[in-house]
Amino acid sequence: MAVGRSPHGAPEGPQAHGTPDGQPPPRNPERLYAVTGTADGGRAELDLVTLIVARRTPPPGASPEHTAVLDLCAAPLSLAELSAYLTLPFSAMTVLITEMITAELVQARAPATRRTAPDRSLLEAVMHGLQKL
Repeated sequence: MAVGRSPHGAPEGPQAHGTPDGQPPPRNPERLYAVTGTADGGRAELDLVTLIVARRTPPPGASPEHTAVLDLCAAPLSLAELSAYLTLPFSAMTVLITEMITAELVQARAPATRRTAPDRSLLEAVMHGLQKL
């Protein structure tokens, strides 16, 4: 069977609904503004390790992305983890999270940093004090 073209230029025939090796055709990604609700929104100062925490449950009529973020962020998750779980690019996640911060649905926190080790003499003094008890 020959593969022709429709009046709009799309292929017709056996390959119209998949690749020659039988795989489904590649999906076109949704435009990011369709997910984030804006074509060019401002963004909060977020990076990959910024922790996101839900502040409340999803409101009625929340988008699927908002609901997924709020469900996932019952415990703090980094923006990189959210991006991976929702299979959204980091740029789209920053816009989405910025909208959610503005709506007070989530809170952004700086990642926990490792502090320098306490002074050795202080640790020894505490240890000797505990040994005397």
